[in-house]
Amino acid sequence: MTAPLLEPINAALATVNDPEIRRPITELGMVRDVDIATDGSVGVTVLLTVSGCPMKDTITRDVTAAVQKVDGVSGVRVNLDVMTTEQRQDLQKTLRGGQVAKEIPFAQPDSLTKVLAIASGKGGVGKSSVTVNLALEMARTGRKVGILDADIYGHSIPVMMGVADARPTQVEEMIMPVPALGLSVISIGMLKPRREQVVAWRGPMLDRALVQMLTDVYWGDLDVLLLDLPPGTGDMAMSLGQHLPNSEVVVVTTPQAAAAEVAERAGTMASMMHQRVAGVVENMSYLVCPHCGPSHHIDVFGTGGGDRVAATLSSRFGYDVPVLGRVPLDVRLREGGDSGRPLVLDHPEAPAAQALTDVAEALTSKGRGLAGLQLGLSPAGR
Repeated sequence: MTAPLLEPINAALATVNDPEIRRPITELGMVRDVDIATDGSVGVTVLLTVSGCPMKDTITRDVTAAVQKVDGVSGVRVNLDVMTTEQRQDLQKTLRGGQVAKEIPFAQPDSLTKVLAIASGKGGVGKSSVTVNLALEMARTGRKVGILDADIYGHSIPVMMGVADARPTQVEEMIMPVPALGLSVISIGMLKPRREQVVAWRGPMLDRALVQMLTDVYWGDLDVLLLDLPPGTGDMAMSLGQHLPNSEVVVVTTPQAAAAEVAERAGTMASMMHQRVAGVVENMSYLVCPHCGPSHHIDVFGTGGGDRVAATLSSRFGYDVPVLGRVPLDVRLREGGDSGRPLVLDHPEAPAAQALTDVAEALTSKGRGLAGLQLGLSPAGR
């Protein structure tokens, strides 16, 4: 009775993905053995990457659910063990495709990941809120999306994603991004010993941190990677241009003239680093009048900032830099960031959520260009 069950059980286990690595546990060498009793009860031993793996309950639940669906299985018992050093090294080699040397996967000519850097000239314009909502909307359409919180000093992505106290799992020298709301997320805030600890680094350390989060983190095959940049035109903006010149930049501003002027500098900085500016998002664009309804907009922060930035950058660069969207003020946008439940998840019908949805669609409707991409073609012989 047991032999016929082994094949369908192995097939069922192959449908279980590691929640951090997002690949089948059978492919990762995490299934050590399967024990099938004569009464149909099954014992599965799963090897965790590290002792105390934060995803062990999820793995146990998913393995149990998958094996229970197999006809003839009367019960499932999941035993957890830990990989040896040699097994973790083999796993690391598997994840890196056999390559030992560290490299930035998104900078390689054959990378198909669209890299979007969300930038602003000054703080307080809602850049991080735009980042998380865009990422979640892109993931909702079936894309694999990651967020890299590159705002080393003012990292807020973990709080906005509801994983402020989460810590990534480390496999040898590789770091697994933290899974959050269907996304892969990494932030310096997740790598600090304590949440309240202050990061006080200068230029070289900032560059090193960015490179580490790009090379040491196992991102997998992402469709889109969003980087939440610190405001301004400092070290991190320059490092991004040096290490990911193929990335595109989205400039976030508010309608007021003071914000627009500094936002133009952020866009100009991207062009100086040979990056393309994909467009402008005008956040806090207006407030729907609580008395009159959608027909009346209150311009709390003035008007025209987004149009000014787009027009100035288009003139400077010689190509069209569009206004991708105008996101109205909505208290639920702020509340969602504080609670770890961004607006597009819980209130997709809100005007602000719909505006962000349109921006996400505009950014992903065009895939990464083929410039510099190795197509693997060779001339046919004559």
